Formats: sequence, C-alpha cells, structure tokens
Amino acid sequence: MQKMGAEFWEGHVAAAKRETISASEYARRHDISVAALYYWQHKLKLTSTSTSKKVSTLKPVVASPFVELRVLDKQVMAPSQCTLVLSSDLRLEMSALPEPSWLVALGYAMRGTR
Repeated sequence: MQKMGAEFWEGHVAAAKRETISASEYARRHDISVAALYYWQHKLKLTSTSTSKKVSTLKPVVASPFVELRVLDKQVMAPSQCTLVLSSDLRLEMSALPEPSWLVALGYAMRGTR
C-alpha cells in the first residue's frame, strides 16, 4: 500500500471520531490498517497538544453537511417500524422505509410549510 501523509490520515481520524462504530470496524469499511489508524490518532493528538501553545500547522476540520448513510439489504433488515420526526414536530410512523424519491418529495413539500 502506498504511504499516505498526514492530510490523508487527518480526514480518516476525524471521520472515525464522528462515527459511532469501533476503530477496527471503521478501518475495515474503508480498507485501511487499524494499526495505522491508531498510530495517526495518537500522532495527531500529540501534534495538536504540542502545537496548542504555538500556531497550529494542522488544517481545521470542517464539518460536512453530508452524513454517510448505509442502507441494508431488505433481506438483512429485521421487520420493524420506521419513525420519521420532522422539524415541525410532525411524527410519521411507517411499517417500512419509504422510497428515497418519496422522501425527496416530502422534503420539497415541507419547505413550503411553516
């Protein structure tokens, strides 16, 4: 595997921190070494604490408005109820996850509603 620099690992370390899965699961999903992920977590933490008294050389991590979603196969998903809570305190309870196109249409419809 080609060696990746600090910029590459900064992104992965920040993303791994945001996700609610273990570091080993994150590494497996992104096909990276879990040992390298731990190494860079430690190295970047040391770098940020040692440069906190100086001007930081690391780029600030900008939160993305996008969140990664994983949709499981319907065969894998256990039958359950789906609840969608909208900002208007409207709560929709469905027996199954709706089609993405339906959710998009709902989003557009909700923009016109206050």
